Amino acid sequence: MEERQDPFDTDELTPDSTPELDREAFDIALLQSALSLAGTDGWHRFSLVDAARDAGLPVDAVRSRYPVKPLLLLRLGRLADESALRDDGNGGTLREYLFDLMMRRFDIFEEYREGVRAVLHALPYDPPLAALLAGATMDSMRWLADAAGMDCSGLGGLWRVNALTAVWGHALRAWEKDESQDLGSTMAALDGALNRAERLGVLKASARRKMDDAMRNTGLPDHELELES
Repeated sequence: MEERQDPFDTDELTPDSTPELDREAFDIALLQSALSLAGTDGWHRFSLVDAARDAGLPVDAVRSRYPVKPLLLLRLGRLADESALRDDGNGGTLREYLFDLMMRRFDIFEEYREGVRAVLHALPYDPPLAALLAGATMDSMRWLADAAGMDCSGLGGLWRVNALTAVWGHALRAWEKDESQDLGSTMAALDGALNRAERLGVLKASARRKMDDAMRNTGLPDHELELES
């Protein structure tokens, strides 16, 4: 019996005889078409079939990978997270690192600006979608918090991640209205929200972050710091 091929095998996925696409390129092509249609027509006024045909992708492959539209938004969130987390270097202070990570997420959102704004406009009328994206956003904030070295342990950590999600939400509302090329209003809103979070004790460093900061400040290796403590 002939072996059935995975429709997302990079050797087989050649929509409309165009050059071969890998999964990331497939996802981005579909995202661009879907969010372009959303920006023009509204989030609820187009189908995945419309987006597939607009992108020149095989409808059956889109159906297999994205059976429902909200999965596209989850993919966009993962793309934003991947962009933010790609450079895991020293981001300065915890607050500075969080600022940098969040602005990297906005850089990805900016590429799909009108479509994302259309989704934001649809959320008040679609509670299930709002709940889905709220949970996904909180998960993203936990990843960013962990990467920056914020203490996410226990009930206190849950509170801090919730507070960081509120910081993101405040900055997102500013981004939605920000028409400047340098996203100055977004940066100002994020900066102010992080300042308030810092004053409230939200930006508490994890034990690992404290150890790393101490090592950078003293130049001592980890084991010497542990002996001294």
